[in-house]
Amino acid sequence: MPFNQLLNVRRRCESWIQSAEGHHRAILYFLTIASLFAWYLFRIYPKRSKHTLRRENSPDLEKPASRRNGSFKAPERALGVWTPMEFKRPPAPPYPSWDVHTAEPIPYRPFRHGPYHITMGLRTMKWDEWIELDNQYLRFHADKARRIAERGSKCCRTAPEAFDGADELLEELTDYLPQRYPSLYARTPTGIHNLLTHETFDITQRPLPEDPMQTAARLVQDDLAIMFEKPDGQYYLLAGAILLPGFWRLEDKFGMPLSEIHTSGDVPGFKAKLEKGMMNFFRRVQPGQPVLRNNYFIQVDDDLAWSSSIGPEDQEIDEVGSVRKASGWNAAEKNKAIEHHYFRTERQSLRRLPRSGGVVFTIRTYFEPITKVSQEWGVPGRLASAVRSWGEDVSRYKGREKYGEVLLEYLDVRHKEQVAQGLKEGEDVEGKSYPY
Repeated sequence: MPFNQLLNVRRRCESWIQSAEGHHRAILYFLTIASLFAWYLFRIYPKRSKHTLRRENSPDLEKPASRRNGSFKAPERALGVWTPMEFKRPPAPPYPSWDVHTAEPIPYRPFRHGPYHITMGLRTMKWDEWIELDNQYLRFHADKARRIAERGSKCCRTAPEAFDGADELLEELTDYLPQRYPSLYARTPTGIHNLLTHETFDITQRPLPEDPMQTAARLVQDDLAIMFEKPDGQYYLLAGAILLPGFWRLEDKFGMPLSEIHTSGDVPGFKAKLEKGMMNFFRRVQPGQPVLRNNYFIQVDDDLAWSSSIGPEDQEIDEVGSVRKASGWNAAEKNKAIEHHYFRTERQSLRRLPRSGGVVFTIRTYFEPITKVSQEWGVPGRLASAVRSWGEDVSRYKGREKYGEVLLEYLDVRHKEQVAQGLKEGEDVEGKSYPY
């Protein structure tokens, strides 16, 4: 009802009430006006509330996009077929005040108080933050150069059908790095120049002087991998530069489908909790939807490239062709001193390449002594709670039997010290968001 009509009704009611006698006049007036006002609100307010009071839910990246947003649907296509898309990554602004000698590594602490849940753990990535470089750059660069010289195709290789995707990744890095880190990289007419190491890479010449994945690996601190879909709907590891993996070898996984990579590595809960969601994600992810995830491990030696405590990187083969001594946690020494315990965490980005359709992993490792990490406020208690909450399969996968006693005893002592200094049980770090 229009508001002027409401006023007319009110005037008629007032005229009628004035003809009543005694104290009934005031009561009738109040009841009439109250009823009209309530009726007006009933008609108008619900329509407004639908638009002004609804709160949008935060997106769950592990649910299909169609369930998160009814307006989005990935383009229909045949399995193993990708049509190049016209997508351009947004330009990256220079990293504020970044310096290769002073930029500290970001302290990712991707563990929570128990219980432990097995999920993909995806979150949205800002395009500016695709690649992270810091003051460990020269160490990583030297380690990678040494590993390329010593191991070559054992660590870096590209299948012939994946060459275009590897070349596309190299082009993407050549475009992004001078934008984001102009004090370290400069764009050239044919490629990119490293202002610190004075290396220049021509990415236009054919044939390229080395595998494009190998060149890409020299530019960043990350390891790199590209998965490609085949007609069976599976995604296969067909291009990789895995130089600092710690616990796995590219030569063992190269050419494998995604599901076999995880089952052959005994990844906990893969079949029951991860496989379906992971396959759906790979199938639907679009070039404009980059994501991040983090994981963490405990390592009982200080070797960034390969954890020597679990055995040799190269398998020893006997005279009949059998593996003489397989690497794994069974080979590790038990209860080494806490000074040998290191916190190893990976920041992984995933994005679809628009031209080739390959899904790129960047795998950046952060590596610090437990004795250093445990100095941070709230970390010893939180990490101890997380480790204790691992199920049997996760504990076996992460090797807890080999270091759990020493690690947890040390973390408990550090936690008690922090509690004595004022830390509250279960307290998280104020002002920081996971995975801090």
